[in-house]
Amino acid sequence: MKAEYVNPFVAAAFHVLKELLDMEPSKGALKIRREHCTSQQCNVIFGVTGKVEGQVVYGMNLVTADRIASQMLGQPIKSFDSLAASAIGELGNMITGNAGGRLADLGYHCDITPPTIVRGTKVKISTLCIPSLVIPIELSLGVIEIAVSLQER
Repeated sequence: MKAEYVNPFVAAAFHVLKELLDMEPSKGALKIRREHCTSQQCNVIFGVTGKVEGQVVYGMNLVTADRIASQMLGQPIKSFDSLAASAIGELGNMITGNAGGRLADLGYHCDITPPTIVRGTKVKISTLCIPSLVIPIELSLGVIEIAVSLQER
């Protein structure tokens, strides 16, 4: 997978998380994931079509999801409910929309599907056989894994 497909998502995540949560994120060690299933308890999935195609998954544990949703909503979230899911879905929308603009600036115009929230690990989510490059984004609230599985059409 080309770095130019992945870098827009990392840059967008840093920008959005810093602006939205007023926190300085850091990047963990990259890894390749060949299996096509979720690895976290809370996953926000986006399909990508156009000059590049595939999917992007933002995964985190439920504690991290609740902490981020609480920060976004300005009220405590004690268990992952529909309000928390909406906030986490919107976070994914913001990052993915920003990344889509960055991809377009590089000449990779694409469309992005609305988010799908999937709870649970080991859930199969892909019909494409594209390995994922997984980038952990570390915050004081927890870790968000961004799994980018894109290929040129």
